Amino acid sequence: MAKFTDTVTIRVKAGDGGPGALSFRREKYAPKGGPDGGDGGRGGSVYFEADRRYYNLSHYLPDKIYGAQRGGHGMGRNMHGADGEDLIIPLPVGTQILDSDTGELLADLVEEGGRFCAAKGGIGGKGNAFFKSSTHQTPRMAQPGMPGEELSVRLDLKLIADIGLVGLPNAGKSTLLSALTAARPKIADYPFTTLTPNLGMLALKDRNVSVADIPGIIEGAHRGLGLGLSFLQHIERVRAVLYLIDVTGSDIAYTFELLRGELRSYNENLPLKPYYILLTKSDLIQADDSFAKEEELKGEPVMLISSAEGYNMDKLLKIIESLMGKHDAA
Repeated sequence: MAKFTDTVTIRVKAGDGGPGALSFRREKYAPKGGPDGGDGGRGGSVYFEADRRYYNLSHYLPDKIYGAQRGGHGMGRNMHGADGEDLIIPLPVGTQILDSDTGELLADLVEEGGRFCAAKGGIGGKGNAFFKSSTHQTPRMAQPGMPGEELSVRLDLKLIADIGLVGLPNAGKSTLLSALTAARPKIADYPFTTLTPNLGMLALKDRNVSVADIPGIIEGAHRGLGLGLSFLQHIERVRAVLYLIDVTGSDIAYTFELLRGELRSYNENLPLKPYYILLTKSDLIQADDSFAKEEELKGEPVMLISSAEGYNMDKLLKIIESLMGKHDAA
């Protein structure tokens, strides 16, 4: 399996324009024919295009230059050189393209088929036929082609999903994803089982909803501790959030505030997204204890679930529909 890569810096180079031709007609009955050198062809440009068939950036190599074809040479008999073929580089939907030197955002490909020209091909040089005039009948000059643009770009993938599953390591995010969708993330009883984002598709009555299980968050994640930044850049685009908290933990309210605080520290708009709190692993505690745990979050939208036993999964589907409705209304 290819390594999941969500950021990479590559260099792109558009094709150089082809040189114009320096040529004169040499025909049997026109031994002193005029200039007939054609223009060079335009170099190919480099485009990035959003393509849903790709889900990460692991197929790009940082030490490779991705170049388009150069323009063809102009030729005699006023023949124009062939234009270079464009290079189209497919990227996952949700990829941002930045100038790696300045950090400037050049494009944000959030729609399938969205395209951005990163480097324009060079213009072809003029052949000597172009320079003929009434005062200059035999020009002995032709232009070289212009060089194609070249730059270094950083590609940052930020997953686009409807629902983001947010929680501490081992909160049950992967188990819930597998219970809701056909996705099969790695599941084990230790922290940081999920090292890369996982996406699954949930079919509701009137729409399909994408659900993202993203690496667990710890205190200080917004400063890059743990797997925090890998998590946070992917939660930025989700439309609604499900906070997952292990109900067997000791301080439910503190855990919720920790999660919300980390999101707020990274991007102050993240806690403003529609959300619901799910207390996971309810099958591991007694019913009386469950009620007490819910009381710790009194006033918040909260519900107990058990992904392993399917407890409250039907209610959760209705909650997800409601969250999508709130996002649509907003």
